[in-house]
Amino acid sequence: MKEDFENFERRFKERLHTLFYNEGNINSLSLERGLPGNIWEGIMETIPLSVAIPEKFGGRGLSVKECLSVLSAASYESLPLSLTFGINIALFLEPLAKYGHPKIQERIFKRFLKEKAMGGLMITEPDYGSDALNMRTSFNSREDGFAINGKKHWQGLTGMADFWIVAAREQLKDGDLGRDIAFFITEQSSPGQQIEVEYYFNNLGLYMIPYGMNAIDIFVPENQKLQSESTGIKMMLDILHRSRMQFPGMGLGFIRRMLDEALAYCNQRKVAGQSLFFLDSVKYQLSRIESSYAICSGMCARSAVISSINADLSSCGLEANIMKALVTDLMQESSQIALQLQGSSGYKIDNIAGRGIVDSRPFQIFEGSNEMLYTQIAEIMIKKMKKMQQETFFQFLSGFPLTEKIAGQFKELLDFSIKDTLLQRQLITLGKIIARVVSLQYVYNMTLKGFRNDLYDNCCKHMMMDIKSLLSNLTDFNNSMPVEDYTSQSAWSDFI
Repeated sequence: MKEDFENFERRFKERLHTLFYNEGNINSLSLERGLPGNIWEGIMETIPLSVAIPEKFGGRGLSVKECLSVLSAASYESLPLSLTFGINIALFLEPLAKYGHPKIQERIFKRFLKEKAMGGLMITEPDYGSDALNMRTSFNSREDGFAINGKKHWQGLTGMADFWIVAAREQLKDGDLGRDIAFFITEQSSPGQQIEVEYYFNNLGLYMIPYGMNAIDIFVPENQKLQSESTGIKMMLDILHRSRMQFPGMGLGFIRRMLDEALAYCNQRKVAGQSLFFLDSVKYQLSRIESSYAICSGMCARSAVISSINADLSSCGLEANIMKALVTDLMQESSQIALQLQGSSGYKIDNIAGRGIVDSRPFQIFEGSNEMLYTQIAEIMIKKMKKMQQETFFQFLSGFPLTEKIAGQFKELLDFSIKDTLLQRQLITLGKIIARVVSLQYVYNMTLKGFRNDLYDNCCKHMMMDIKSLLSNLTDFNNSMPVEDYTSQSAWSDFI
């Protein structure tokens, strides 16, 4: 019988705690490149990735709730560990379960369950970061499979994963590349499928995860091509949107850890005879992290409902982008606050808040930089407004399913018309406003089921404050431009 998830999760948490605090030291482990073999073995003994494997293959059944819970439990102890699981779950196991050929699924899933295998996804290229549609990695069809050639970089688990899903475009007879994208599973242990690591990057944080430059010159059998239900581009969007909807799982445990660390420090630290907790500015900063915790919790609840592999998420860019962009901003803010509250102690390299700043920072960059995602959020909403012929932003939000329940409390702030032409800096600001209103309704929906009203009320106050600040940037924005030849007539010593 399948183990009750509460017992599964408890065993996983206890094993992590033992490995990181008894058998090893998480503070020193987080500063090493990779993890010692015995630590990895101990972690994988709990078979955490079974949550992302279908029941018919011996897994726990791909429950989004369970996947998010495992990611959260891992990120409470180690954000890089959670990201490692996130890569495996969202960027390999779920795509394999949904799009993989039946003849290869059982063998690969068995290796994950029995041999502690790992997998990842290769999309990003040296000259085409977020511009995936113009990637240069190509494939040629042959009688018995596909030859794939190209370069990929910044893939998490570089040189460590046993399997990869590689994105490529078909090379046409005239030498050009086709517009669509195809995905292929590669197996490092199979002859002719080994992806060569040219060199590793000395990444600033996330030391546990290797990154580098990969050279691809491989051949894979025909049944290792993912089977698209329509176009490869739609499949890619479905995969990436589902991955972005799992960011709240990684974010929740991390934010909760920042909150617990900050609360513990502020309660024990004495200033003028009383604990730091009683200072008004400290209470405000702690409430900011609590607000982030509530927002992230709402995102997890929403993701658990809408992001199973049975759903087509290719057209769900709005919510996927909101979850990824806002939660990663909140992760960075929470770690900054936690460090600031701990003063000089937080600035030690082995302090979890200090590490958290560095480790959470790339989350705002990979899988689409947040500036790009906020821009897309705004563009999607403006397009919807025009289609529905809504005159004001508030009028639209009042009738939009993702915001209609809470839009009323923002009437005075958001009752304005949106111009046809906005600068990108304005679109980014508008995207941030939209993300906060939509996410606040996620939290509100939880209160209808018993979530704490005091956490929701505080969350409302912070979202209201954020939106007021953002509106000033939207309507009275800074239009400054860079001065390229800034060194001319700008040396201070010439003006004494």
